[in-house]
Amino acid sequence: MRIIRAAKVLTGRPGEVIADGEVLVDGPRVVSVGPRGSAGEADEVLDLPGHTVLPGLVDAHVHLGFDDKVDPVTRRSPESDHHLLLRMAENARKLVSAGVTTARDLGARGFLDLALRDAIEEGLTVGPHLVAATRPITITGGHCWYMGGEADDEPAIRRVARENLRAGADCLKVMASGGQMTPGAPPSWVPQYGTEQLRVVVEEAATRGKGVAAHAHAHAAIRSSVEAGVTTIEHCTFFTPSGHRYDAKLADLVAASGTYVCPTVHGVFWRIREVHGEEMLDTWLAGISAMREAGVRQIAGTDSGFAVGGIENRTDGYVGGLEVFAMAGYGNAEIIELATVLAADACGVGEVAGSLDPGKRADLIAVAGDPLERISDLHNLSLVLVSGRSVGQADVDTVTSSVG
Repeated sequence: MRIIRAAKVLTGRPGEVIADGEVLVDGPRVVSVGPRGSAGEADEVLDLPGHTVLPGLVDAHVHLGFDDKVDPVTRRSPESDHHLLLRMAENARKLVSAGVTTARDLGARGFLDLALRDAIEEGLTVGPHLVAATRPITITGGHCWYMGGEADDEPAIRRVARENLRAGADCLKVMASGGQMTPGAPPSWVPQYGTEQLRVVVEEAATRGKGVAAHAHAHAAIRSSVEAGVTTIEHCTFFTPSGHRYDAKLADLVAASGTYVCPTVHGVFWRIREVHGEEMLDTWLAGISAMREAGVRQIAGTDSGFAVGGIENRTDGYVGGLEVFAMAGYGNAEIIELATVLAADACGVGEVAGSLDPGKRADLIAVAGDPLERISDLHNLSLVLVSGRSVGQADVDTVTSSVG
């Protein structure tokens, strides 16, 4: 067993701070969390003065294997599955290097996300625990059609959903509206499915105890997603042909439903703002803050893997997205909660991850400094554990270890 001590231990829930605390880890699980000395003796003690220990971060929206270079005629990509899988593994390594210990991959071709998920769990490669959606369900020629999940009517939607679940999907992803990243597909402000079609996806997921993530930019798509009972709404931008147009009544509907919203706040926001102008992005960010005021349950997710506005949204830029939340007026304890406890719950893994509690996975990070005071201190990683396995120790000279 191993004890990890730090100046502060955060459980992930607002207000739960243990000064001069420690976490006892036995293999892949947390045994206890409390003040210094409460854990008794252990085989190893890792002392981290001046550090904060907290749950591993959760990125609720990533694309480790995004590939948009598909010829619309031949329907083929120049990148082989073998090469793409290797690239996905490297992206997973970068993701965990940023302190992300759980990530929800919301779209991959050829069930490659399942292969990577299983390889990480077997210890064949390094990365966070993955919650894999496999092929997004979309209309023929719709947003991300090239990932293989095209379905136009309810029987076809059921078939694709069941195929994904049979293959081992941890959740389902459905493109309730169009998007900006697929040439020839309906744009973001156009719904792709109605309430009844989305309800089919929810029903199929429920048969296996799984959740549904709905990509929804358009007002009608957001409303249909709520009515259908999806687990999370991705983006939720209130997009129209003339840009972002926040709808307070619709936001109230989302809040009342309890549906989680992943607004995909990413670290390249300010760079895009510099290059493409202020108005659109400022309106988008104002909408996210307005949802917060309306009581919408929000979670952290970066949409990493996509190039946003021609600028790479890297998988190791997770903390940059949290800094945008801070700049928008969110409190640091609130940000940590939406990046840990709430995100884990929304991704369906709240019983095993998202907080430091006895019996849960030993997914934790240690950072120099205090992210309750400065959210940017989350950049200062000294330790990353994924199920008790150390996968990143960037500043080993600052820690002392002893065998008890």
